[in-house]
Amino acid sequence: MMLDMPLLMALTVAFAVFLYVVMDGFDLGLAILFPLARKQDRDTMINSIAPVWDGNETWLVLGGGAVLAGFPQAYAILLPALYVPIIAMLLGLVFRGVAFEFRFRSRKRGHWWDRGFVLGSVVAAFMQGIALGTVLQGVRVVDGAYGGGWFDWVTPFSLLCGASVCIAYMLLGACWLIAKTEGHLRDDAYAWARKLAIAMLAAIVAVSLATPFLLGEYWQRWFEWPAITVTGLVPLLVAAVWLGLLRMLAARRDRWPFFLALALFALCFVGLGISVYPDIVPGSLTIWDAAAPEKSQRFFMTGVILLVPVILVYTGYSYWVFRGKVDPDAGYH
Repeated sequence: MMLDMPLLMALTVAFAVFLYVVMDGFDLGLAILFPLARKQDRDTMINSIAPVWDGNETWLVLGGGAVLAGFPQAYAILLPALYVPIIAMLLGLVFRGVAFEFRFRSRKRGHWWDRGFVLGSVVAAFMQGIALGTVLQGVRVVDGAYGGGWFDWVTPFSLLCGASVCIAYMLLGACWLIAKTEGHLRDDAYAWARKLAIAMLAAIVAVSLATPFLLGEYWQRWFEWPAITVTGLVPLLVAAVWLGLLRMLAARRDRWPFFLALALFALCFVGLGISVYPDIVPGSLTIWDAAAPEKSQRFFMTGVILLVPVILVYTGYSYWVFRGKVDPDAGYH
């Protein structure tokens, strides 16, 4: 039986992007919540993510590398279309990382580094949403290359996606704090999460209503028969998980909100897959049209098979070692 290498590469990209979104999403969201937190709680917030935050970009690198190695034509089209958002995102991640370290070593100017931590995280999260919206709405392709301008990504839909990603990350960050902290910080996180859950549902509805009208293919994949018998389950599952999240927040069950928020992310990702598959440049290129030579894909997949299990094991071990509530008196070194 012959393996469908382009499909395997596409699944690898999706897997890496999803893990990056959920694993880096909660610490980006936590940083965006910084201005709402009491000053004395901010060190505890940082300590809750300190053992795990800097390994999350691994998945971003894997996702980008998989697109380059597996679908070079798509990479050559999408990268010029996203130069500004991607550069801004990377600068935001770099500045955020610097601020994360310096805030503990420059107490006199710690408030400035806190602002840098927030700013870098907001920029990174917002630009990730911008990039998603730009890809979803389609980019102009002329003779197999990007034919648009530097700022074609600035549209109402991409701005909506940018704001929606920030809201979603904030919800994930609030649910992480519920699971990892105690006392008044946990109480604050519950209050934030209840409001953000409503905001996230509104964002999901807004993006979902707009998406089918971006390209004709999206409408067909969602609403034509018999596809609707399967795709119709997605909004029902979103509603069920969202109601479960509200119930767990009301019952103050510390562990459940974070996992239910992750489930919402997973369902949104499934919805994204329904809209886009089998395209990698929506409306222009499928994964098979843009695929690299099979030997290149097999070489890359060999590295994925060997290294990804190792990354998953040490990542899982780090979360296991630092499980449980954070001690407010513990320090980050």
